[in-house]
Amino acid sequence: MWSNFFLQQEDDGRVGTAALGGLGGKSGRSGERPKPPRMSDSQEGKIKLAFFVALIGVTLTVLGMGTEFWVELSQPKHSRNNQTCEMAHYGLWKLCVRTLWVSDIDPERESCGPAELPGESNCTYFKFYTSGENAVIFKKTTENRLHIAGAMLALFSLFLMIMGSVCITMSLSKSVPFFLKPATICFIFSGVLVFLSIIVFHQSVLALLASDHSIPLHHQLSWSVACLGSAGAILIFGGLIFLLLSLPYNALEKCFRQQSSSDA
Repeated sequence: MWSNFFLQQEDDGRVGTAALGGLGGKSGRSGERPKPPRMSDSQEGKIKLAFFVALIGVTLTVLGMGTEFWVELSQPKHSRNNQTCEMAHYGLWKLCVRTLWVSDIDPERESCGPAELPGESNCTYFKFYTSGENAVIFKKTTENRLHIAGAMLALFSLFLMIMGSVCITMSLSKSVPFFLKPATICFIFSGVLVFLSIIVFHQSVLALLASDHSIPLHHQLSWSVACLGSAGAILIFGGLIFLLLSLPYNALEKCFRQQSSSDA
């Protein structure tokens, strides 16, 4: 009798445990979070294409920041009354003073240059990043605060480009569109900062020219600034593409339908 009683208790315990396990499994399955939406192959292809466009902007930014052809300062080619003349070109970090032959300069050009002509070159790095000493170019003194501000804006824009590239890489590796919106913010703001860096740098050039009027100088922005301007436009364009790709497909389809109906 006692043996039958204990066997019945064990069977009841097994049944209760199995019932509790089934309830626990059901509650666990009902409490699972929905998985984030995955990107389709066509959407991934579009993101890769937009990322390639943004990388072109990043490359142009690095090229412009690393070169010293932001602005060219040219003296009148007959100011020294001999066969040579001097001109200077510099960027964010480096200054180069070149001595050119007057015979190599275009006869219709009144100032010395351009910098691509053959001649002797003497290049030095700016010291106001380390010792705070201003640079003197043809008796004119640089405005180091504006120059440093332009350099800091350019560096911060490069930092945002790196963060945007990391977001796009994570979005492609995880196949989720969540990181597209942070990448949009990074790329658009980096493009805006590139333009602000050019504006601040140009203001520093104007302050340099206004520091002394004894020597007339002709100045013009060079190809490094052209690279940066193109990079800023490309980065903003790439950020806008990422913004469109981050929107849900239904919202985009609705927007296109409204646009087509308004055109009709």
